[in-house]
Amino acid sequence: MARPLVFHDDRLFPADARTRSIARELYGAVKSLPIISPHGHTDPSWFATNDPFSDATDLLLAPDHYLYRMLYSQGIDLDLLKVRSKAGVPGTDAREAWRLLASHFHLFRGTPSWIWLNHVFSQVFGFELALEADTSDLYFDTINAALATDAFRPRALFDRFNIETLATTEGPHESLEHHHAIRESGWGGHVITAYRPDAVIDFEDERSSRAFERFAKASGQDVYSWQGYLEAHRIRRAAFADAGATSTDHGHPTAATADLSSAETEALFLSLVKGDVTPAKAELFRAQMLTEMARMSLDDGLVMQIHPGSHRNHNAHLLASHGRDKGADIPMRTEYVEALKPLLGKFGSDPRLSIILFTLDETTYSRELAPLAGHYPALKLGPSWWFHDSPEGMMRFREQVTETAGFYNTVGFNDDTRAFLSIPARHDVARRVDSAFLARLVAEHRMDDWEAAELIVDLAYNLPKKAYKLDQPRPAIAAVAAQ
Repeated sequence: MARPLVFHDDRLFPADARTRSIARELYGAVKSLPIISPHGHTDPSWFATNDPFSDATDLLLAPDHYLYRMLYSQGIDLDLLKVRSKAGVPGTDAREAWRLLASHFHLFRGTPSWIWLNHVFSQVFGFELALEADTSDLYFDTINAALATDAFRPRALFDRFNIETLATTEGPHESLEHHHAIRESGWGGHVITAYRPDAVIDFEDERSSRAFERFAKASGQDVYSWQGYLEAHRIRRAAFADAGATSTDHGHPTAATADLSSAETEALFLSLVKGDVTPAKAELFRAQMLTEMARMSLDDGLVMQIHPGSHRNHNAHLLASHGRDKGADIPMRTEYVEALKPLLGKFGSDPRLSIILFTLDETTYSRELAPLAGHYPALKLGPSWWFHDSPEGMMRFREQVTETAGFYNTVGFNDDTRAFLSIPARHDVARRVDSAFLARLVAEHRMDDWEAAELIVDLAYNLPKKAYKLDQPRPAIAAVAAQ
């Protein structure tokens, strides 16, 4: 017998009645605010073509590493879930893949994926019965029927979700054709890009050689000479800014930075280009390039995001069979105080520079990150990220960071997702958790109610908009389309 899908209006609010009442009022002020999504990994082609999504499995399961990571941990082969491998998309029937998710949905109890997916099921598709084996076909058929309608095309959902700005992420070697197509279409949705140069900075990345070839073609520069390489970055950063980018994005293994002389940097670069790649040299070049990227940000104004601390592709077998980003990334211990000192010593006191720091190492919140952001004008702290993008993770972040850095050295929330339909769910969770945190401060008489009412709007909307420079004038889309 199918069970009801219960998605309570008071989810994530405090159990104490008085504090819960305050949280409800605070949340009521922000629940309908537009969504600022300044850091994510959705596919810009969705919004360029506005083609319908194909089916429930292709949209909700196969691309979502949060889901298939959990299923893989229980011994389920990724091919059975239609997860793309290096050989292509498996021939598994989409309905059968969805049935596997449905019959194992209990695995997600207590996880943020349970909240996100049930938000999608109840609020986007209107389901009133829980997803389980008995309702698998009902879900699959209902979702597919909805996806075939105009109301569920990408642009319609973008508007329905009340998204004000959505940023995707591309490398400097990649084409921005989809972003140009979006702008030239005359559609009013604000979809921008972010500059992610890792593939042409990290010489240990297996994509590096091919990325360099494409980088040279895209920039028209000799990227194998040091000056040509730097100029190529400047040219591509300008092209990204023209396509709407307001930020860069750096996913290095560590937070290491360096301040080498020009001669030392050039010698290091030429050695790496010639193939003399060692872990130490690759790490030193990545460190120096964070400083070079900060220098360029002073020139072009792009906000710099640094999110280190992930051991990427820990499962070598899965990397060989399925490629990168297949759920086998593991958080690592990360040091920031000494690692960032070279960059901060050079540029950290310059208020023109804006650096947003992320971490996967929660032990650094109160010991390192909050004191750093509470001092250097250039630094702000990004929200709980990836493995800590959860109600508990968000609450730990607020509890450990606020006492030293305050609220205004943080940047609100960003969803960092490939799962387009989960964006409203993720922002809803963040707004509810922040409402609960502020409600406790009000209930404990550590904050006045009017301060909390002001602050909750800042956390949900104003801070991310300001931090990513989205409060500044932008070219009118209609004017671009008319040219």
